[in-house]
Amino acid sequence: MSLEKYESKQQQIFKPAAYIYPFISSFDMLTPALKDRVEEWSATEDTCSFKVKGFTLKLRIAERAENRHVKITADGEGGLPVDFAFWIQLHQVSDNDTRIRLVLHADLNMMLRMMIGGKIQGGLDNAVEGLAAAFNQMP
Repeated sequence: MSLEKYESKQQQIFKPAAYIYPFISSFDMLTPALKDRVEEWSATEDTCSFKVKGFTLKLRIAERAENRHVKITADGEGGLPVDFAFWIQLHQVSDNDTRIRLVLHADLNMMLRMMIGGKIQGGLDNAVEGLAAAFNQMP
């Protein structure tokens, strides 16, 4: 197995990084947006769990760099058969211009890479577009 890296497109958010960071650095801040969209959502500041297609995923925030990035990994008890690290990266260009990118490092075998590699890339691009759109609509 080898560590594969997938990077989303970079998206622009017309807000300072200090506005965005509190939302991405605490799972419980995502509760209003996600509790009705996923099964059995529960969250604290550092951990979350939810069900997808019958199995429970448990995630934790492993690292925070204020206004720069958040690193998310699988919680040891999680039901994921794949080791991974997921970054939400912020780069503030000016007062009201922050660029956001999602990066996933996943330990995928050849078959998984062939089956879901393209879907991971598309999912990251869709997710970062959705995040940017949501932040740009906030007051």
